[in-house]
Amino acid sequence: MKIMVAIKRVVDYAVKIRVKSDKSGVETTNVKMSMNPFCEIALEEALKLKESGFGSEVIAVSMGPVQCVDTLRTGLAMGADRAIHVDTPPTLNPLSVAKILKALVHLENPGLLILGKQAIDDDCNQTGQMVAGLLNWPQGTFASKVVLDKEKKVATVDREVDGGLETLCLDLPAVITTDLRLNQPRYATLPNIMKAKSKPIKKMTPQELNVELRSDMEVIQVTEPPKRKAGVVLSSVDELIDKLKNEAHVI
Repeated sequence: MKIMVAIKRVVDYAVKIRVKSDKSGVETTNVKMSMNPFCEIALEEALKLKESGFGSEVIAVSMGPVQCVDTLRTGLAMGADRAIHVDTPPTLNPLSVAKILKALVHLENPGLLILGKQAIDDDCNQTGQMVAGLLNWPQGTFASKVVLDKEKKVATVDREVDGGLETLCLDLPAVITTDLRLNQPRYATLPNIMKAKSKPIKKMTPQELNVELRSDMEVIQVTEPPKRKAGVVLSSVDELIDKLKNEAHVI
């Protein structure tokens, strides 16, 4: 069974985000980029399933400009068998990504598609649900535990919900999106990093996949959130109640 994993190149989680001077977007020039943390978890889970005998091949796919190849090579260094890069504009809406993934699924015929539940740059949390709808596949979102039954071709997914944990049984093929507590991604070793540099990466375009990229959304302006005001030290409970009542208007 093939396992396909979607990975995204984003600004590194440790970098302080800065808005461009013209407020057209986030500054990415000379900024460290890396694999989306949730995508790392998705790739790690795919590798674990393969190592357990449930998968024959792990395919990493990414959409975006040519720089996405670096992120795919990180995935190859972690243990992915193949990588596919779909050359697209830097910014894609979740529906466009879902359409590309649908076309890739029809091309590769994987038994399982795993994604991070969201990307840390836009926090949309929509792609997994959309591609499951387009494929008409069962979906298990926010997975904190995944168990496959090879004979029954069923995936049991524990997912995190507001009230605790919910367990789903999904007939394969299926779409799974990963949460933080699913696993701890491995580090790519230096020998594997060197080997990944020589591995071929298949390059495709949306036109080759018969996918039309179109968006009805337009970014008008990107602004930073307002800075938080400094706190004040109050001398008594009465003063606190007065401020909550007359200044904050919360009581």
